[in-house]
Amino acid sequence: MARHRNIKNSFITVIPSPLFTLFRVSPLTSLLNKTPRSHRSCSSFPPRSSFFMIFLLILVSFLGLSLLRLVFVSQNLVPCPCPLTSFPTLLPPPNSHLSLASLSTKNQEPVVLSRSATVPLPAHAVSRNMTKEEAEFWAQPDGEGYRPCLDFSILYRKASAKISKEKHRFLVVVVSGGLNQQKNQIVDAVVIARILEAALVVPVLEINQIWKDESEFSDIFDVDHFKRTLQADVRVVSSLPSTHLSSKPTINTRMPLNVSPLWIRTKFLTELNKEGVLILKGIDSKLSKNLPLDLQKLRCKVAFHALRFAAPIQELGDRFARRMWIEGPYIALHLRLEKDVWVRTGCLTGLGPEYDDIIRKIRESRPRLLTGRLNMTYTQRRLAGLCPLNALEVARLLKALGAPRTARVYRAGGEPFGGAKALQALMGEFPNVVTKEMLAREGELSPYVNRPSAMAALDYIVSLSSDVFLPSHGGNMGRAMQGHRAYVGHRKFVKPDKREMIAFFEDASISEAEFRSIMRKLHSRYQGQPEKRTNKRSTRDVIAYPVPECMCRHSNRPLLRS
Repeated sequence: MARHRNIKNSFITVIPSPLFTLFRVSPLTSLLNKTPRSHRSCSSFPPRSSFFMIFLLILVSFLGLSLLRLVFVSQNLVPCPCPLTSFPTLLPPPNSHLSLASLSTKNQEPVVLSRSATVPLPAHAVSRNMTKEEAEFWAQPDGEGYRPCLDFSILYRKASAKISKEKHRFLVVVVSGGLNQQKNQIVDAVVIARILEAALVVPVLEINQIWKDESEFSDIFDVDHFKRTLQADVRVVSSLPSTHLSSKPTINTRMPLNVSPLWIRTKFLTELNKEGVLILKGIDSKLSKNLPLDLQKLRCKVAFHALRFAAPIQELGDRFARRMWIEGPYIALHLRLEKDVWVRTGCLTGLGPEYDDIIRKIRESRPRLLTGRLNMTYTQRRLAGLCPLNALEVARLLKALGAPRTARVYRAGGEPFGGAKALQALMGEFPNVVTKEMLAREGELSPYVNRPSAMAALDYIVSLSSDVFLPSHGGNMGRAMQGHRAYVGHRKFVKPDKREMIAFFEDASISEAEFRSIMRKLHSRYQGQPEKRTNKRSTRDVIAYPVPECMCRHSNRPLLRS
C-alpha cells in the first residue's frame, strides 16, 4: 500500500488533505526543471533550392497525414492471434495490425496486443501409450474456432483521442482483498476511469488485514506494461500531479451493486469536475456485468493483457511452470481447505469432530464472517453445492474422470486446515502432489516470505500452464482461471458440478464403475468448451466467460491442440 512521506518544497505550499493518507508524494522536479526553448534565426534559402525545399515540405506533410490516418484507423485493433504454441509471448499472424494509438507518447513504444497477452506453455500431446481413459482425461476441449478479437468501435476510438490525454481529472481507487480480488477491482477501476473520461492513478493496494501483506502495485504487477498497454484507452499516471495535491475530495466507500455507466456519471462527475480528484474504495463486484460492448472488451484487455505480473514474479513462476511441464502433462488443483474458508462457508471439514469443533467455535465468536444463507444447515449447504470439496472428494472426482495415479498434481492455495491430515486422501490416490515450495530451489522464495499476493501470483502462473485445472470451490481464482484459460485457447478446465454430484458421493449403493460413468456424464459439458456469457444468467462476468464479447469465431478453425 502506498505510504505517506513528508516532503518539503520551497516552491509550493501543500494543504493537508485526505490524499496524504493514500499516496507517496513524489518530488516535483519535473515541473521545476523545464528549460526554455532556444530561439533560432531563420535564414532564407538560396533561390536555386526553393523548389526542392517546397517539394520536400509537401512530401513530409503527406507522409505525416498518412501516418496520422494509420494511427486513427488502427487504434485499439487487436488481431485474433495464431495458435497458442509459443511461450512466453503470443506471436501475431503475418497480417497482424499494430496498436499505434499512442505514438505521440514520448519514450514509449506501442504495444502489440497479440504479444502482450499472458499465455501458458503449450498443452502436451496425447501419447499413444496412454489408455483410452487417460487419453480422454488429458485431451483438450474443442475451441470451436473462437479466438481473441478486441475490435473496438469507431466511436470508442474517436473518444480515445481525448480521453487518453486527460490531464485535469484523476481517479484514485483503493483495492483490497487477495490477489484475484484485487485484479477484479483493478479491471473495474480502468473501466470506471474510461466511463468518467478521467486519468487513472496507479491503484493503491490496501494492506490486507488478514495476511498483513504490504505489497504495492509495482511489487505485484508490471507498472510500465500496464500503462503502455492501456495508453490508447485511459491515461494511467503513477501519482497525482502537484496541482491536485491540495484537493480535498471525500473518500467514496459506498456503492450499490450492479451500477451502470449512467449511474457512475450521475453520481461522481460533479465531484470529479469540482475537485479534479475522485477517490473510490470498496468497488469489488459493484460494477454491472452487462456493460456496453466496448467496455466489455476493455475489461478483457485489462485482465488478459495489461495485468502482467512484475518481472521477478513472472520469471520465477515461468521457471516453476517449466519444471512441472518438462516432466509431462500435469493437473493444477486450487484446493480451498484453509481455516477461514471453512469458517466463512459454514461447512464441515470432513476431518472429524475435533476439527469441526474448532471451526464452530470461531464461527460462533465471529458470526459476521459467515457469508450468506444464514438459515441453512450444514447438510442443506452441502447438498446445494455451497461447500468446498475436501481432499477425498477431489481425489474421487479426478479418479472417476480418468486421471492416472501417476499424474503430477500441482496444489495451489494456502496451507490447509488440518495440515497433512487434510491431504491424506488425495495423496493416497495421487502421490505425486507438488507445491511451489517443493519446486523452489534454495533462496528462490525468500523475497516473497510474508507476501501472500506474490505467492498467489506464482500459483496463478503455474496453474495457467497446467494441462488440466480443477478448483475445489468457486471464487475469484477459479473464475479468473476459467476465463484466462478460455481466452488463450480453451485449455481444459473441470468445473465441479457440486449441486448434482454430492448426492452420488453419499450413495454407498453405487458401484465404482457406475460412479465413474455418472461423473463423466455430469462433467462432459464442463471441461473448458466455449460457453457463452449470455447463455444463462446475465450476472456472468465477461472475465470468466469471454465468449462472445472478447472472442470471435473463425470459419478456418486451426488445430490448437493435438
